[in-house]
Amino acid sequence: MAIERTLSIIKPDATRRNLTGRINAKFEDAGLRIIAQKRLHLTKAQAGQFYAVHAERPFYDELCTFMASEPVVVQVLEGESAIAKNREVMGATNPANADDGTIRKEFALSVGENSVHGSDAPETAAVEIAFFFSGLELVG
Repeated sequence: MAIERTLSIIKPDATRRNLTGRINAKFEDAGLRIIAQKRLHLTKAQAGQFYAVHAERPFYDELCTFMASEPVVVQVLEGESAIAKNREVMGATNPANADDGTIRKEFALSVGENSVHGSDAPETAAVEIAFFFSGLELVG
C-alpha cells in the first residue's frame, strides 16, 4: 500500500463544540498521522474559493456561509491509503447513513453540518493541501 497525504478539515459545527481532540483521536487511532495543522477563520470569499468546484450546486452559498461562520481546523493526514482511510473514518456524508463509530455518526448534526471534510482523490488532495499549506509546513 502507498503512503498518501490527504486534507482534512474539522468544520465549524465541530470546532464550536470543542470536538477537535476527539476527532483527531479517531484519525490517529486509525493509523493516520497529523503532519500539519492550523486553526483558521475563513472568510466567505476564501471558503468560496476552496469550494469553487461546487459553485453551480444549489448548496454552494449555504456551504460557504457555514464554513465562514466559525473557526475550522485544517490539517494534513498521512498514512497508508490515507485518502480512503480518512473517508472511512469520516463516514457517509449523511450521518443517518454513516456507520457506527465514524466521526459523522457520532458528531455530525446534519448533512450540512457534518463535522469534517476530506479529499476524495490524490489529485484533489494535492490541490486542497496546497490551498492551505506550503511545503515547509508539511513535517512528516
